[in-house]
Amino acid sequence: MALRKFFGFLEGELMRSDSKPCMRLMRQTAGICSVGGALGFWTICRLHYGPRITIPRSLWWAACGAVSVSSSSALLVRLFSPECQPQNITVYDNGK
Repeated sequence: MALRKFFGFLEGELMRSDSKPCMRLMRQTAGICSVGGALGFWTICRLHYGPRITIPRSLWWAACGAVSVSSSSALLVRLFSPECQPQNITVYDNGK
């Protein structure tokens, strides 16, 4: 919330955890970006280690890439997406 105010976006109360459109958007974005993060970090691992690469090491890099990229993309969606603003969550829940 503090970052929204810093960048000049709308400020509001804390987000509710049961907000449907925001959570769905975050989950979809994190799922897509986890695949890209895993592939990207796996490629970096292959370039970094070269012929010394092992299967556990490449899987570790891919897992770290999936987790880090998916969590950071979900955070960015939560901070900057209009669906995650409090007044839009309220309108969605009231059905107007």
